[in-house]
Amino acid sequence: MCRLYAMHANEPTKVECSLVKSQNALMEQSKGDMQGYAHGHGWGVADYQDGNAMVEKQVWAAFHGEHFSRKAARVYARTVVAHVRRATVGGTSIENTHPFHHGRWIFAHNGTVPNFDQVREKMLDHIDPLHRSEIKGTTDSEHIFRYLLGLFLQHPERGLFETVKLGLEQVITWSAEVDPDARVGLNVILTNGDHMIGSCLNRSLFYLVRDHTYSCPICGQPHVHHDPKRSYLATEIASEPITHGEDWYQVPNGTVFRVAEDYRLDIAPLHLPK
Repeated sequence: MCRLYAMHANEPTKVECSLVKSQNALMEQSKGDMQGYAHGHGWGVADYQDGNAMVEKQVWAAFHGEHFSRKAARVYARTVVAHVRRATVGGTSIENTHPFHHGRWIFAHNGTVPNFDQVREKMLDHIDPLHRSEIKGTTDSEHIFRYLLGLFLQHPERGLFETVKLGLEQVITWSAEVDPDARVGLNVILTNGDHMIGSCLNRSLFYLVRDHTYSCPICGQPHVHHDPKRSYLATEIASEPITHGEDWYQVPNGTVFRVAEDYRLDIAPLHLPK
């Protein structure tokens, strides 16, 4: 289990309150989530500066020291992915800490692929050799990331959304072949800064759409230096609602989604083994 957060907007936006200051900010969730579990096995924050993916990761808890808070205060971007880890597959190390990245691609995962040693054997034969050679850690998450990127490299004509959908369905099928009763957890976020795709399977996930600028109820300041010639649009996605009193909606279980042009979610069902 882990907790993740993502933000995608049409203008650079500060996320310090969502990560640190809000009632249920990601840092608070690292201390204890809504089920009482701590997520202290590492943290990471990724954003984009001048089109380049910038990732900072540490192996200690987000609530230990000031490093997470300082990183959060510096982030001002159109696209952000953050993650706090509770290790299930793979030990505590930088190589196993999310988000993972390759060039402009950033990926984070909340969940577990049961019996991963056996599923991994099935998966490795289908990971593009370029991406297989780039695997640094031992997590199910990094293997899924590399598998999805390889699929997209091999079949770009399918489009990113369909590729992620088919890839996740295959991971679920492999897991069912090993153990039909295993409960796979697959909440993922994949982005290249321009497009954001995700999924929800057997873990909590919520989203909030913003269609206008506003003064943050936590810090009292706007989070964006708004261009009055355009309409501000953004969506936030999180394992748990970050703020109280706002319209967070639950992502349906067993689905894959993308952030559309209007910054709302296009959602489609995953085809799951019967």
